[in-house]
Amino acid sequence: MHKYFTVNTNFYGKTSPDKLIKEFGSPLYVYNEAIFRERCREMANLIPIENFKSNFSIKANSNIELLKIAREEGLHADAMSPGEIFVLLKAGFQPEEIFYISNNVSEEEMKYAIDRGILVSVDSLSQLEMLGRINRGGDVAVRFNPGVGAGHHEKVVTAGKKTKFGVNLDLIDDVKRIIKKYDLKLVGINQHIGSLFMDASAFVESVKYILEVAKQFENLEFVDFGGGFGIPYRKQEGQPRLDLKELGNKLAEIITAWRKEYGKNVRIKIEPGRYIVAECGVLLGTVYAKKKNYGHTYIGTDLGFNVLMRPVMYDSHHDIEVYKNGKPSEGTETEVVDIVGNICESGDIMAKERELPVIDEGDIIGVMDAGAYGYSMASNYNNRLRPAEVLIQLDGTPRIIRRRDTLEDLIRNFEI
Repeated sequence: MHKYFTVNTNFYGKTSPDKLIKEFGSPLYVYNEAIFRERCREMANLIPIENFKSNFSIKANSNIELLKIAREEGLHADAMSPGEIFVLLKAGFQPEEIFYISNNVSEEEMKYAIDRGILVSVDSLSQLEMLGRINRGGDVAVRFNPGVGAGHHEKVVTAGKKTKFGVNLDLIDDVKRIIKKYDLKLVGINQHIGSLFMDASAFVESVKYILEVAKQFENLEFVDFGGGFGIPYRKQEGQPRLDLKELGNKLAEIITAWRKEYGKNVRIKIEPGRYIVAECGVLLGTVYAKKKNYGHTYIGTDLGFNVLMRPVMYDSHHDIEVYKNGKPSEGTETEVVDIVGNICESGDIMAKERELPVIDEGDIIGVMDAGAYGYSMASNYNNRLRPAEVLIQLDGTPRIIRRRDTLEDLIRNFEI
């Protein structure tokens, strides 16, 4: 009944969950390099056309060692803050390989990108005015709202009629006016409809819309379709993968026809987001308590929402694996349980009413598909320490790529 993703992929290589916990502590983020590289290559080669580039979204995972690998695999990157720009540059990305997609930012933030030769995208008329004032005659990109949104939760739908993102299509004349006013050069347009779609139809429709918008501007250098590519979070239930071949071929057909009409081999970009990094990450934690409260069985772990925010923020599902003595549980007896953490909040639930192999104190829990929006959203809430991050290298050996917080880190920024 319970299929083990980590067994099928030889996820832990030459080590095991118990050895990893013993060496690096619990909880622990573990990444598999082979899976990560495979996903990078799938996105780098998604659309079978010339002049196509896939970006890695650092907000999904900002570990500098993973960023280095993404660049090795030929990806560019998009950033949402000066901090993300700083880390990308440290990882080896060149300014021309970074796209700064701003949202309601200060002049200081814009200048940070501009001063480093990084292209800025704006998503409102007022921010376009701001950029014009501080960078007259410079290059700019504009993020449009195509009117089509998609995503697994209303909080991650980033286009359509109820979102803060993008310039409405009926404001194109105003965009042109401001660009002319400040002698700006519009080099690209972009969009992002939302996160975690498994049906690509909405994405394809948004591509058609944004390409129609592109026709209204001359001499564009690129069009960025955005991303939100989903992964099967419910693998244990047999959830199918997104059909990349079908999607890539469909996009190639649309783009080829559009380029012919536009009369220029405009670069096409995508921002796959979680797709590249989600499945290469597993979050390990330890069971410290088990109890029943009014008919509910609770498995108490060190996997609080300070370590993985997605379930409490989005009601997100993550498959759960159970390890006994470092090996996947082979027991046939199951029970329905809530996997809960150690945070003083009733919402601190990692998995609710989940049928799993019988779990005992001392067992290790593996939370699947935790590579995206896991560590990057982690916090020190309750003054808990953020975990270490470990990479299972291509040769199967583990290497620490970020150390675990120490208690001293909690007071590092205070003047004592």
